[in-house]
Amino acid sequence: MNRPTHGALHHVEIWVPDLARAVDSFGRLLEALGYTPFQSWSNGRSWRLGAVYLVFEESPALTAVHHDRRRPGLNHLAFHVEDAAAVEELAAEAVRHGWRLMFGDRHPYAGGAGHYAAYLENEDGFEVELVAIP
Repeated sequence: MNRPTHGALHHVEIWVPDLARAVDSFGRLLEALGYTPFQSWSNGRSWRLGAVYLVFEESPALTAVHHDRRRPGLNHLAFHVEDAAAVEELAAEAVRHGWRLMFGDRHPYAGGAGHYAAYLENEDGFEVELVAIP
């Protein structure tokens, strides 16, 4: 593997209230985006794409049971998607596996004209954006 660019993202760790739900919702979506399972331990899993990996951990140190994207901290993760058709296909599959389409009345332009994306939220309050760049 080539040495990553100085300052490039190495990994993101997200604490979740229920690892099984995170594995089901995030795992399916990440694998559809090309990520592969990377690490696994009793209270965590990770998926990798290139040099970057995403960790989901059910930590015993959690202080809440629901993520609120409107509070300080992580608002959402946004992923590049090949094209508009892929956005629609991935979003439809995600909805079948527990994600909810956000801003449905403005989909797929909730981010503004010319910004083709699906905004999804899972049962635990985490948001994902799937973006097709023309």
